[in-house]
Amino acid sequence: RWGFARVGRTCWAVTLTVRPLVGSHRHVTTRIGYAAGAFDLFHVGHLNILRRAKERCDVLIAGVVSDEMLREVKGIEPMVPTAERADIVAAIRYVDAVHVETVPDKLDVWKDVGFTHFFKGDDWRGTERGHRLERRFAAVGVEVVYFPYTVQTSSTRLRAALDALTLTADRPASA
Repeated sequence: RWGFARVGRTCWAVTLTVRPLVGSHRHVTTRIGYAAGAFDLFHVGHLNILRRAKERCDVLIAGVVSDEMLREVKGIEPMVPTAERADIVAAIRYVDAVHVETVPDKLDVWKDVGFTHFFKGDDWRGTERGHRLERRFAAVGVEVVYFPYTVQTSSTRLRAALDALTLTADRPASA
């Protein structure tokens, strides 16, 4: 039986109650997955990552990067505020809990959340950042799992399209 309890303002704790079979000595391991992202301008790529992540774990926690972290780490201004992005992601049926990320180091997030699997787009696979992430998580027993990156639809492309529309709308009409 699953249960959830709110821990602080930004995270939910997951509890699992298991009734063992009589005479059973089988160890039950709960796979707790973590998929982090800005989830700004939510699109099918975000949905695909969350769907695939849920297929690989028992409990999926979605990490929503806060406005402050997006500004500090990525240098972007979010279109949708943190609280609204967290509400949108929490409403997705594949997501069991939401954690708002307020620190840039994923190992610090792991200490707060306690996940066993970390899900990432495969644009990180084979990169120095990806190798560093894998080494750091392997040291604490977390498996990094990569999923295909949705190239045709991305927040970066959507943001660029919105910027282009804004520039066109702001241009004065010629006489």
